[in-house]
Amino acid sequence: MAQRSDPFERLLDDAVRAGVFPGAVWAVGDARRTVWEGAAGLLDPADPGEPMRTDTLFDVASLTKILAVWAVTGTLVDAGKLDLRAPLGSFWPEAAGRPLAGVTAHHLLTHTAGLPLRANLRHLYGSDPQDVRDGVLAEPLRHRAGEAVAYTDRAALILGYLAEHLTRRPLPRLAEDRVWGPLAMTETRYGPLPPTVRKRCAPTEYDEESGAPLKGTVHDFSTRLLGGACGIAGVFTTSGDIARFLRHLLAPLPGVFSAEWTAASLRVHTGRLDPPRGLFWHPAPGTAPADDVWAHFGFTGTGMWVSPARNRWAVLLTNRLRLTRDNGPLARVRNAFRTLAFR
Repeated sequence: MAQRSDPFERLLDDAVRAGVFPGAVWAVGDARRTVWEGAAGLLDPADPGEPMRTDTLFDVASLTKILAVWAVTGTLVDAGKLDLRAPLGSFWPEAAGRPLAGVTAHHLLTHTAGLPLRANLRHLYGSDPQDVRDGVLAEPLRHRAGEAVAYTDRAALILGYLAEHLTRRPLPRLAEDRVWGPLAMTETRYGPLPPTVRKRCAPTEYDEESGAPLKGTVHDFSTRLLGGACGIAGVFTTSGDIARFLRHLLAPLPGVFSAEWTAASLRVHTGRLDPPRGLFWHPAPGTAPADDVWAHFGFTGTGMWVSPARNRWAVLLTNRLRLTRDNGPLARVRNAFRTLAFR
């Protein structure tokens, strides 16, 4: 049984009492096992009789970009089906003759493609998924690829489209067959969640249309527009499944994305541009690339970290969006959590 750690409990219990989030689930471990884990607070402040549990399902928001898009991309690179440095227009007919033609998958993974920043896809392109796809792929670039780093959801959306083009299979099936299944991530799936498991899902933001907090339905509006599954968001999972995923980064199992893919991703690819970026991963806030602590966060209140040099990983899942969109208090808790996990 995993050990309990008072410093983690104190930090997260204090955050619950301060109203940073209703509840949290966390785990910290190495290549072989989970060393510390636990849960704090409530699943929903409207239901004081339902505590947060270690098997709670979370809408992990942008962690989808790692758990699905980055991981699937790694399997395509490992199989020789994707050259990260090849211009998209040279092998993808949908990109040919468009502003994206000279962009590479490497540009997308480092957020240096010059894509427009996050925007309401429905406002720009309508509600038809094919119209959204056509509009995203035809959008002019903000600047020439490779000139600046600017995070945008569109990079993961386009990479998801690209993976589907290269395999002729939908992204959810690719993630399940190539990553989640082989790693025994049995709780991980795209939503909406079936009623049988929805009851243990952490709710997110109040939805005016339904008159209740979203629970088992992805929070991200653009992802809902695209049926609940795309490269931007849509994945629901548990801390235990993310632990399996992060252990694979430290001790790869055969038949999934390789150690070479992980090693290539967890180093700076943006030269002197600021902020520094790996391949979808970035140095954890408060650290330098040389510290070798890499992170990725989700808007709903989720985060994960990994450090091959320290043989350590960590995951912190919260539903802070049930209470607030103010990310400042959560950022401070994340930094304190990362300090505890990697000291």
